[in-house]
Amino acid sequence: MIKQLRKVGNSSALILDKPILELLGLEEGGQVQLILQDGTLIITPVFPDLVEAEILEEKLEAVIKKRRGLLKRLAR
Repeated sequence: MIKQLRKVGNSSALILDKPILELLGLEEGGQVQLILQDGTLIITPVFPDLVEAEILEEKLEAVIKKRRGLLKRLAR
């Protein structure tokens, strides 16, 4: 998934869709840990809420459905 950074004051922000936040067990104001590893930014929740497998599947399907065209282009 490709996301665009948005200007917020003097900073740039990465806006995450609600289904992604739910998959990660995050809410607005939640804390994340940023790790830079071999030029890759890894974002992980500090205190994730555990998500049941069925709910995870539903949210993942919602993201796939919404981004189907993009995912097909990336797969080529």
